Amino acid sequence: MIRYDYIFAGVGLAGLMVLHEMMVADVLKSKKILLLEPSEKEHNDRTWCFWEHGEGEWDAVVTKEWKSGFFINNEKTIECFSSGMKYKMIESSLFYRKVLSELKAYPNLVWKKERVMHYVERPSEVVVTTDVTSYHGEVILNSVLDLNQLRNHKKYPLLLQHFQGWFVKTPVPVFDLNSATFMDFSVEQKGNTRFMYVLPISTTEALVEYTLFSAEILENEAYENAIVEYLKQKDIADYEILRKEKGVIPMTAYPFWKKNSKRVLNIGSAGGWTKASTGYTFKNSVKLSKKVVAHLKRNATDFSPLYKSNRFTFYDSLFVDVLFRENHLGYHLFGSMFSKVKPETVFRFLDEDTAFTEDVKVILSCPKLPFIKALIRKVFGV
Repeated sequence: MIRYDYIFAGVGLAGLMVLHEMMVADVLKSKKILLLEPSEKEHNDRTWCFWEHGEGEWDAVVTKEWKSGFFINNEKTIECFSSGMKYKMIESSLFYRKVLSELKAYPNLVWKKERVMHYVERPSEVVVTTDVTSYHGEVILNSVLDLNQLRNHKKYPLLLQHFQGWFVKTPVPVFDLNSATFMDFSVEQKGNTRFMYVLPISTTEALVEYTLFSAEILENEAYENAIVEYLKQKDIADYEILRKEKGVIPMTAYPFWKKNSKRVLNIGSAGGWTKASTGYTFKNSVKLSKKVVAHLKRNATDFSPLYKSNRFTFYDSLFVDVLFRENHLGYHLFGSMFSKVKPETVFRFLDEDTAFTEDVKVILSCPKLPFIKALIRKVFGV
């Protein structure tokens, strides 16, 4: 019986990012690695975006970047990116190809195209059962998330970022190649937090995405009708849909790290790596993967102390609580934030890279009464 040093349940962004950092840190050599993932990871199944200053370590797989981007609502249009800030897009197929090609140098790594059903932690090992058989290992890095486990938590409400995007192509130039529409709240809100997102790839091609932060997803037709109407409002009637993407991302302050243990580490969305207040994942995955691998390199034998909450975790919990209970407030919340605080400060706040005095500026820019109510609920458990 083969006993693996590391078993990866799911091989997506988080799993591949950790494996990449293990390669960089020279941790993979002499280790037996098992990857359990039923899909090939050869196709572009999602798009990741993030903001950062100047050049970054993942620029080699960046599909497109923008030095200009706008927040829009019915009152204002605000430039969000300046002073060297860029908005970057990575198509997942390029990321998969890069990391998977690097992994070919490690014959000790085995990929089984099997679906993880469950796992059991024992004092001396973990046993992982798939739809085919069972495997034994020292530890498991799990990125398989069951959304049903997060539902109906009164203390940790589950908000969803759900979206559908169309990659469209027009016969004549209609898009500004150098400017992204970061958030366009001018669309009808219908009692929710809804916005449009436009990322031009060229003057004739763009990703046009309809996004909501709400507790319930929509029928497919609702997303498509919204995109059609938005393009119509922009006088874009003649276009070809090259491909579509859609997704659902959990936005919750649930303390995933409390499920980590001596032999189990939850990563990716299953480990709370998705930023609860934004739904962004890529930059968090870069940062937290480095932390995981530093832990492994120390030969640490227990994952339970790897993470702990901080003041940003608390801020996120209030944000999610407010939007879950009063979902229509997103328009005013984001509008106030971007109009009263420099966008660069807002982005650093969302990256958890601000001083406390800057935190206060961002917090005071938001509608106060809903957050006071959320604070009371959090403190007194009501």
